[in-house]
Amino acid sequence: MSPRLTEELTTPALVVDVDVLDRNITRMGAAAAAGGFTVRPHAKTHKCLEIARRQLAAGAAGLTVATVGEAEVFARDGVTDLFIAYPLWVDDAKARRLRHLTESAALRVGADSVEGVQRLAEAVRGAAGPVRVMVEIDSGHHRTGVAAAKAVDVGRAAVDAGLEVAGVFTFPGHGYGHDPLARERAARDEEQALGAAAAALREAGVAVPVLSGGSTPTAGRWRPGAVNELRPGVYVFNDAAQLAMGSCTAEDLALHAVATVVSTPAPDRFVLDAGSKVLGSDLSPWVQGHGLVLEHPDAVITALSEHHATVVLPEGAPAPRPGTRVSVVPNHICTAVNLANELVVTRNGTVVDHWPVAARGANS
Repeated sequence: MSPRLTEELTTPALVVDVDVLDRNITRMGAAAAAGGFTVRPHAKTHKCLEIARRQLAAGAAGLTVATVGEAEVFARDGVTDLFIAYPLWVDDAKARRLRHLTESAALRVGADSVEGVQRLAEAVRGAAGPVRVMVEIDSGHHRTGVAAAKAVDVGRAAVDAGLEVAGVFTFPGHGYGHDPLARERAARDEEQALGAAAAALREAGVAVPVLSGGSTPTAGRWRPGAVNELRPGVYVFNDAAQLAMGSCTAEDLALHAVATVVSTPAPDRFVLDAGSKVLGSDLSPWVQGHGLVLEHPDAVITALSEHHATVVLPEGAPAPRPGTRVSVVPNHICTAVNLANELVVTRNGTVVDHWPVAARGANS
C-alpha cells in the first residue's frame, strides 16, 4: 500500500483503483464487440453514477438494476434504458413510480408468473412509454424463474394483458458452486434453458428478440449461440470469491477496504476496524474466512463483529503492530459497497476523487 494513500485515509474506507476499474470495464466492452453480444451490466454492484457513466461510454446498451429505487437513481442521472431484473409484485406505490419512470427511460421488467404480469399490466396502463416484459427462466439456480416449458404461460399472459415481451432472462447463480466445473456447467445450462424457452415462445407466436444471461463467473464462459445479452456486475471491481474461482487475477481487483490494526491480543492474531458493517458478512465456499488480507494472504479472517475483524495468522507469522494499515478484499463486493456512503478513488496511490454510492439503500 502506498504510504501517501495510507496517510490520506481515515479508516475503514472502500478504495477504488480507477485504472484497474477502467481496464475491467474496457475489457468487457471489447469482449462484447468482438463476440457479438450486448452488455447490460448490473449496477447493483456499484450503485454509483460515475461508474455507470463509464460503462455506458464503453458500449453498454443500458443498465440492469434490482429495484425500482435503483432505476430511479440512474434515470435521474440520464440513463434512458433500464432493465429491472426482478419479478416485481407491483403495489400502488410502485405502480406510480414505474409510470413516472417511463417518462424518461425505456423500461424492461422481469416476470415469472401470470399473476405478476397481470398486475404489472394494470399498474402501467396509461404510462408515458411502454414497459416491456422479460420472462425469467430458472436455468438451475432454483431461486426465481419458471422452467423453460412454462415460459409460454407467462409470455402469453403478458401479451393478452397488452404488454410486449422483450425476451427471456436467467441468473445462472449455480455457477458460484464450489466445483471446478460449476462455471462451465452453469453457462451451458443458461444457453439450454434460454434457448428452449425462446423456442417455445416463438412456436406460440411470441417474438423473443433478447436472450439475456450472464453473471461475472459465467460471462467468461460465454460462447456464440443462443445468449445475445450478458448482465455481469461484479466484474467492475471483482472480489475475493472471483479471485478464488479464477474469474479474475489479482491484477483485476479494483476495490479493497483499507483498515487499521487496532489490537494484537495474541501473537497469532490481530483485530481490524473493518467489521461486518464494512466488509459485509457473506461467506463463500471458495474463500476461507471473511475476505482476503492482501498483505497477509495466508491469514484468515475468522470472525466479524459489527466493527471488528479478527484475523488469525499462520504459525510463526509475526502480527502487524497496532496502527498498521492493511487492505482487505471482501468476499462479496456488492454487499460491501451497499454499506458505504462513498468510494475513495485513487490513481497511482494518490486520492483523486470521492464518488458517492448514489443508490445505497435503494432497496425497494
